Amino acid sequence: MAYLAIIVITFISGVVGTGLGGVAGAVLRRDSNKIVSLLLSFAAGIMLAVVCFDLMSEPVEMMKDGVLPSYTPLIVVVAVAAGYAIIYILNFIIDKKTNHEVTHIDKNHPATADDLDELIHSNHLETHKKAKSNLFVAGLVMMTAIALHNLPEGMVIGASYAITPDVTANLFSGSGFIMAIVIGLHNIPEGMAVSVPLISGGMGKTKAVLLTALSGLPTVLGAVLGYALGGINEIMLMLSLGFASGAMLYVVFGELLPESILMWKSKMPALSLFVGVLAGFLLVMF
Repeated sequence: MAYLAIIVITFISGVVGTGLGGVAGAVLRRDSNKIVSLLLSFAAGIMLAVVCFDLMSEPVEMMKDGVLPSYTPLIVVVAVAAGYAIIYILNFIIDKKTNHEVTHIDKNHPATADDLDELIHSNHLETHKKAKSNLFVAGLVMMTAIALHNLPEGMVIGASYAITPDVTANLFSGSGFIMAIVIGLHNIPEGMAVSVPLISGGMGKTKAVLLTALSGLPTVLGAVLGYALGGINEIMLMLSLGFASGAMLYVVFGELLPESILMWKSKMPALSLFVGVLAGFLLVMF
């Protein structure tokens, strides 16, 4: 029953949230870069607050209660670093293997996305369409890039629910529910980032929105994985929380913040991040 409840709420957060972003992208295509920039930085701020003030501190509280050993903070740091490093390496491999396919990506170009087309590697799709080459490869690159964002996000939700005593009774409270809401909000601009370039490239709006919504499915898989690992024992819970937190911190610092700043070169993304951190703190405390 707990698994079903988590699947349903993560489906809403991942698939429905991303789908809503797809609809918004289909309707609000003008100046989408600025809108997405602010939404991404705001979501990044909330994620940063929840990870630092809640998820990473949970094992420390367990240590104080005598459940985990005194060296728990060191293990958490190692797990966080491992989660960050693995997602970084996977993203690096994708970029290394595919960036040469897009002519404008060179040593003079930013190392991360500064446009909606690049946010999900849809520029590869456009390049393959123009060259009439293998669109399957381009589509696979896009879906892999999206999955690398959504899988760890789902793991955070699942690991957060793993620290909840009775998931079915407390499905709409605690850090798991907070992360589901936060990630659902974050998936709205991400959905816009998926649908806008697809529609601009000539795809029908209905098909683009449907594909955008389906791109949120890895969130559900990640949630099941995070909950299953966290439910084994206290040590695995600590490791899953740390790994998921590290993966999420990479999404924040390695993707969302650089992209939001490059998409709108002003102080507004930083202000949006600041507001997001404060909002995340309030969510955790109340």
